[in-house]
Amino acid sequence: MLNASYEPLKVVNWKKAFVLWFQGKVEVLEHHDQIVRSFAESFQVPSVIRLKTYVRLGIYPKIRFCRENIYRRDGHTCQYCTKRFSARELTMDHVTPASRGGSKSWLNIVTACKKCNQKKGNKTPEEARMPLLNRPREPKWQISQQLDIEIHFARAPDKWKSYLFFSAPGKTVI
Repeated sequence: MLNASYEPLKVVNWKKAFVLWFQGKVEVLEHHDQIVRSFAESFQVPSVIRLKTYVRLGIYPKIRFCRENIYRRDGHTCQYCTKRFSARELTMDHVTPASRGGSKSWLNIVTACKKCNQKKGNKTPEEARMPLLNRPREPKWQISQQLDIEIHFARAPDKWKSYLFFSAPGKTVI
């Protein structure tokens, strides 16, 4: 999804793209080859959409607190055993357990594999003798850094490439 200025904002799934399009909030610039059919009509799946109104972003836009972003922040790595896992093999763990007043926030939730989460149980990392790999923090990704994580230019669909402008350490990808 692009801002009205054609600046890449984020990746949205095809269902969200359709909702935004039907609401009249975006224009479709490129389509995938796939077709989605309803009872009465057929639609090509949007590939690149652009917002009709400009969304002003600060230097560090607020990152939505959700499971996917917790996993992304922690690099899909269990913060206890330090192994990488797929999203299906991960859970979110309260550092200070919820039953002890621990909040559901960036500063108290970490990525944990199912085995470590079960082992830690209703204890703090210190009580369970399971030190954290990293202290939980609120992420401060810039849009381009977020896109770098979500999209590796070489694996991006060809229809996206002319819209992706972001910097990598030591080089600019255009």
